[in-house]
Amino acid sequence: MKLIFYLTYKSEWGQIVCLSGSDPALGSWSTDQYLTMEYAGHDLWRTECDTEASGIIEYKYLIRSENGQLQWEQGANRSLEAADRTIIVRDSWTVDLDPSKALLTKVFTEVIMKPDETIRFNPAPASQPAVRLIMTAPRVGPGYALGVVGNIDHLGRWSKPLMMSNQKFPNWQVDIPLNEHTRHLRYKYVITELVSGNINTWEEGFDRELDLDEAVSSHALIIKSDTGFRYPVGNWKGAGVALPVFSLRTRESFGVGEFNDLKKLVDWCTQTGMKMIQILPINETVATHSWLDSYPYKSISVKALHPMYLNLEKMGKLKDAALMKEFSTAKDKLNALPYVDYVEVTKQKARYFKLIFDQDWPKLSKTKGYKDFFEDNKDWLMPYAAFCYLRDRYKTSNFRLWDGYAAYDQQMISELTSPAQEFHEHIAVHYFIQYHLDLQLKEAVDYAHRHRIGLKGDIPIGISPDSIEAWTEPELFNLNGQAGAPPDDFAIMGQNWGFPTYNWDEMARNGFQWWKGRLKMMEKYFDAYRIDHILGFFRIWEIPQDALHGLLGYFKPGLPLSVQEIEGRGLWFDYDRMVKPYIRGHFLRDFFGEYADEVRLKYLNELEYNVFELKHEFNSQKKIQAYFTPNGETRNITLKDVLIRDGLMGLLDEVLFIADPYSDKPAYHPRIAMHYTYTYRELDHELRNRLNELYIHFFYRRHDAFWKQQAMNKLPDIVTASNMLVCGEDLGMVPDSVAEVMVQLNILSLEIQRMPKNPKIEFGHPSDAPYLSVCTTSTHDMSTVRGWWEEDREKTQRYYRNLLGHNDLAPFYAEPWLCREIINQHLHSPAMWTIFPIQDLIAMDGTMRWDQTDKERINVPSNPENKWQYRMILSLEELIEAKEFNELILGMVHIAGRDADY
Repeated sequence: MKLIFYLTYKSEWGQIVCLSGSDPALGSWSTDQYLTMEYAGHDLWRTECDTEASGIIEYKYLIRSENGQLQWEQGANRSLEAADRTIIVRDSWTVDLDPSKALLTKVFTEVIMKPDETIRFNPAPASQPAVRLIMTAPRVGPGYALGVVGNIDHLGRWSKPLMMSNQKFPNWQVDIPLNEHTRHLRYKYVITELVSGNINTWEEGFDRELDLDEAVSSHALIIKSDTGFRYPVGNWKGAGVALPVFSLRTRESFGVGEFNDLKKLVDWCTQTGMKMIQILPINETVATHSWLDSYPYKSISVKALHPMYLNLEKMGKLKDAALMKEFSTAKDKLNALPYVDYVEVTKQKARYFKLIFDQDWPKLSKTKGYKDFFEDNKDWLMPYAAFCYLRDRYKTSNFRLWDGYAAYDQQMISELTSPAQEFHEHIAVHYFIQYHLDLQLKEAVDYAHRHRIGLKGDIPIGISPDSIEAWTEPELFNLNGQAGAPPDDFAIMGQNWGFPTYNWDEMARNGFQWWKGRLKMMEKYFDAYRIDHILGFFRIWEIPQDALHGLLGYFKPGLPLSVQEIEGRGLWFDYDRMVKPYIRGHFLRDFFGEYADEVRLKYLNELEYNVFELKHEFNSQKKIQAYFTPNGETRNITLKDVLIRDGLMGLLDEVLFIADPYSDKPAYHPRIAMHYTYTYRELDHELRNRLNELYIHFFYRRHDAFWKQQAMNKLPDIVTASNMLVCGEDLGMVPDSVAEVMVQLNILSLEIQRMPKNPKIEFGHPSDAPYLSVCTTSTHDMSTVRGWWEEDREKTQRYYRNLLGHNDLAPFYAEPWLCREIINQHLHSPAMWTIFPIQDLIAMDGTMRWDQTDKERINVPSNPENKWQYRMILSLEELIEAKEFNELILGMVHIAGRDADY
């Protein structure tokens, strides 16, 4: 079989186009044996080869530059099916920056735009020449098909379209037989109605053309791959709703939102034109059996699901009627609460799990469904069950305290989880729970997909230091560091999440298999995902293990400054003055008020007159925390204790530089936000100016190219591990290279009016959002629109005047009509997605919204003891019955052009 390849590519000086593929004739993917293509003029490149291949041949184009570097085209491998004839392939180079590629992801091709029925492909007979047109076009819609019309009889002479096959959707294809008189083809793609065959939409622009001389004369099959259906209606846009699963409220749930409740949320979405449901992480977090476990971003497993999301009755009813009545009473009591009582809910459900396990396990464990589930998931399921068993046996998730099990040993865990163990029921109960979680979540996902609604999950940037992953694969993490975030308007001390940072070098050694496995697991349930803190793939904010405040962090990986570099900028480096905490007597009263003298005597050593250091037992923030709150107990701490504790921690923040713990030679990071410290303010004017120049260079210029390369070393492999739509949370202190990488990889950005990407403006405008973005009013880490409106009257007045265009006095509260204006402004954004927190949508209705605005906020990032307990005050049943409100949303979504399936 002869293969002839043509590629349209506009090359630059010194570039050569090459071809490689799976067949030996194409070099078997070797970068030493690829085919070199010849330039044929008019941006056309050509090569040919003979092969004895059968079946599918995969291939891809690459560019060799003048210096020998190779650049592969982006996207999935191309493919063709071998045949007993000459095949002529006509391709165009895959454009690097093409926003329409986002429509090729799972949420569109398998959910929103999935065809209703399959149209079979009828290949042309090998006895005559033919042309096979292939068009990539997911945006066609249910009830429609892609067709082609043109200047020959088979293409209806521009009037009757030839319908194409969608067997390989989103690729459409059709074979057109040729005769010796057909030498040139002019054609266009159209969208046709399935039932009538009539043309609904013509693509815009010029006719497509194809020369057929070579195909006809050689009796060949010519394969022409096209992209870019030219839609006359502009870009596709959709709307969605965001809320945690635990926040859902239905009459069927048990004091907390459950996977089963997602189905009623889907019903509401179909009434309001919503195409996406976005939720927070749903992985297992149980580490302490306390309120601390309500934090969904600190999971003990990146694969196990949280048991609290199970609907108890769907697991099976207890045969003991008295027990069922007891649980029904508990359910009613918990459902009557305006919030999620995390501790009581998980306690009650854990009891039910044990009872239903004892009743149903002997039968369930023998079923094919369970056996298949166990076999497919045992690699993570067995270590997870062992971890949970040992956590409860030792009364701690800190595996370092588990005696002989502190270091993970696969053989020991195999023995521990053996069915022969007398305590095996305490292991198997976790298999049982995860099996039911998988069933119930898949049922909800299938229901959403049948209604063409996608599910968007959330991938936390970190893992718990006391997690299964840290226990089983410690080499993948830096367990001596803590991840967090630099200070911002929402957390002036920065954030300390308490997660270990990643050992990226170790992860790269096996091609990031840990991340790929995590995404493969997530793709079982989700169609899109949000990368929490995507900056972590460029650099993470790492905080020393003995510190609590994010102010004492540094970027990792980073490029710390040597002493020579610091002094090269005109700063004489004095370690004691710049790296040690700067504590002077004259400002102690500013920190401690009337307790300054007591602090001076009890907690400080005076080194010389007016110069102090913290005593050894108080010289780290974690030591101070442990002293004032032993065992984490805060109930008995007084206001005086809080003042002294926070003041002592603040003294430790009084530094100009932080030593880098990884450098072979002494090197230092400037302390973030140093300008608010006494140690900075008490430098002379000239030194402050020089330090300012160094600070700006370090934080805003020094790392750009370095961090971009760090991200490109990781993200391409990771984001292509699944076909989910990828969205990045790119808020905060964002270097310019982040946007460049996200655009290059088709990762959607997050656009929030209150946190504009341009630091020179106070508010962003939704109309300025890029197409590849998610535009929203607020997130779980922020106050709702109503809450924000009441925080700063002067700011909301400026917003009211400058962003909404009103000249009168802003209302004191965000009244329903005002919330409608804000939502409507976002809906008309050019962003691909506008996804709104449920609180901000309900705020548009004065009769349904909660009068306790402050209770609607989900998380306060600056509070490490925040209780994640928000629950909708309305039930989903009530929301579904609110016809007038739902019609309002549907109308707004429709007018904004965000309710189409195509």
